[in-house]
Amino acid sequence: MRRRGLATPYRGVVDIDTSGSTRIAVLIDCDNVSARHAEAVLEELAKYGTPTVKRAYGDWTTTQLTGWKSELHRHAIQPVQQFAYTFGKNSSDSALIIDAMDLLWQGNVEAFALVSSDSDFTRLATRLRESGKRVLGLGARKTPESLRRAVDQFIFLEVLQDQSGADGTGQGSGTGPAASGEDNGDSGSDGGRPGRDSGSGINLESALTKAVNATSGDDGWSRLGAIGRHLSRAHADFDPRDFGHQRLGSLVAEQPYLETTGQGSSLQVRLKQRRSPAKKAAAQSPATKAANTSKATKKSANQQAATESGAAKKSSADEPGGEGAEAQKAGAQKAGAQKSTDQKGAARSSNGSQGPRATARRRSSSAGQA
Repeated sequence: MRRRGLATPYRGVVDIDTSGSTRIAVLIDCDNVSARHAEAVLEELAKYGTPTVKRAYGDWTTTQLTGWKSELHRHAIQPVQQFAYTFGKNSSDSALIIDAMDLLWQGNVEAFALVSSDSDFTRLATRLRESGKRVLGLGARKTPESLRRAVDQFIFLEVLQDQSGADGTGQGSGTGPAASGEDNGDSGSDGGRPGRDSGSGINLESALTKAVNATSGDDGWSRLGAIGRHLSRAHADFDPRDFGHQRLGSLVAEQPYLETTGQGSSLQVRLKQRRSPAKKAAAQSPATKAANTSKATKKSANQQAATESGAAKKSSADEPGGEGAEAQKAGAQKAGAQKSTDQKGAARSSNGSQGPRATARRRSSSAGQA
């Protein structure tokens, strides 16, 4: 039996079985899943093997499961009747769990597909995996995280429905509440939690970066298949289709922080390297280097010309016959002329103040002689 890993399609731990020899037991909790997902679920499970056991659990005497009846005939699904012994209590879960354990001990299947959004099946999923069985989970985005983490691979029904609509495939033809487009409520004690970004709430950049670092060699390169297997182990509900890509390869190639080489199964991935300034300078093209050199030369020439011009002006000011000397000489002459004028004014003022006194003394002297 040859299995094709995630390097080519978009799956991880649960490999695609192209031979169809893997036998799968499909157990559907009809009280928590809409009939409109039936065809898409079986189409998806056909990628992993052959559904040899197909059972649907519920109280078929009620009108709530009317939409499922036509789907049971179309896909040869065996209905399992389970009466609700107490009003408001879902008894289908117990019947599904008992059948799953019977199938486990019979050893007629290699994998289980639990189609439900009910967290009550969390312990069943872990018990089946403890016995070496592969477990697929299929449910709505409101499925509690406990169940999504308990299986090998969890697939959102909304993703399958969107893909089936894009491919142009038909949907369930049933009528009634179960086929009206709304999934039934989750009866688990954890309560449903609406999907976060990209449904599963996975931080894509963080998840891919950690997967590359965990699986890369000494050269930093990692094979796409190894990345896919790591993602499936770390995030059971990881699905490239939840990010708008059919394959992991196209999803990785679109990320700006990753670089790829090769094609198909030989595709390799690594984180983009952040180069240091020295490496960036070394990686510059000859044309860039020439342009940078030309700019530096021009700048140096401008600085030298400015320096020479300043030195010439200073030299001209210091020379005796220069413009600076002439200006100094003219200033000195002007200052001398102003000083002479001030001195003459002072002398005149002095003479003007002493004149009357001299005249009085002369008159007094003349009167004495007489």
